[in-house]
Amino acid sequence: MSLVHVLFILLVGLDVSLSQDEKPSVPWGCRFGLTQPYTLLCDLDVMWGVVVEAVAASGVLAAVLLALVLLCRLRSVTEAQKRSGIGTILLLLFGIIGLFGLSFGYLIEPDESLCVVRRTLWGIFFALCFSCMLAQGVRLRRLARESRTPGGCSLAGLALGLTAVQGIIAAEWLLLTVLREGHPACHYQPLDFTLACSYVLGLLLAALISAGLALCGKTRKWRCNAVWLLVSCLMSILLWVAWVGFYAYGNQALGKSPDWDEPALAVALVAQGWLLLLCHAAPEAHACLQAPPQPLVPDYFDTSQNSSRMRETSLEEDIPLSHRQFVDSQGYAFDENTAGTHRHNSS
Repeated sequence: MSLVHVLFILLVGLDVSLSQDEKPSVPWGCRFGLTQPYTLLCDLDVMWGVVVEAVAASGVLAAVLLALVLLCRLRSVTEAQKRSGIGTILLLLFGIIGLFGLSFGYLIEPDESLCVVRRTLWGIFFALCFSCMLAQGVRLRRLARESRTPGGCSLAGLALGLTAVQGIIAAEWLLLTVLREGHPACHYQPLDFTLACSYVLGLLLAALISAGLALCGKTRKWRCNAVWLLVSCLMSILLWVAWVGFYAYGNQALGKSPDWDEPALAVALVAQGWLLLLCHAAPEAHACLQAPPQPLVPDYFDTSQNSSRMRETSLEEDIPLSHRQFVDSQGYAFDENTAGTHRHNSS
């Protein structure tokens, strides 16, 4: 074998090895789809990413459709008591869409900018949702006690103001840990993350108390709305206890930290979004769009009623007052003449 043939074989083998090394490993399901860092969106070997993606996308679609229905039928809501709650429902739906959208951020391989977005928006979207629930509790409490409601702009301003507090807390947490102490944005303790959300949990507890007070009112018309709000708050508290316990302590006890940290957070976002959508946003929207009860009208086709009395009443209402007095005076004169005739005949 000549030297030329040996060099040719070596060059061919080197070319094949380089092509194999440069060719990235593509997960099953992403062969004709996405590449790094978005492989969790299509990787069928890691099914939790695909499931979270599908559930979150369907939640976004449902929330958008419900918001469009509210906006399209806004003019048909004429009662001020119902109209005042639409603003907070729309804000709640925006927060729910934010929760579903933020769950996609946990399906992407993180970098510094993405971790900053996660840590900032997590508390803000939860605070927006729970602030809207608290505003609804204040509204229902006022309706149950006084049959009056604060203005829709006041309730929306209350929700936005409470949400802004969480934004300040998240900004201070990032400034202290990232800029001052120089820690990477993606490296933080799970317990620190949960403590940064303590204000959000306080909003949820306040919403629970307001829903309980709304049930104690004297007006029973709004009791169903208060029950739905109370159920939403109770289930949200149970969900928070579950994911905080698993995220802060369960992963370490099972030896799965930090591999299961991001799935736990993504599942918590999706579960909370669907819980609020089904147990609070949808019932409140249905109550606002429900037609008011019609006034009671007498059934003229009901033969059990006294038809002669109804006919006399309707005729008396149709006769003008002056004609009615004239008819009464003529009847009185006719009665006097009849009585005089009877006395004359008897004499």
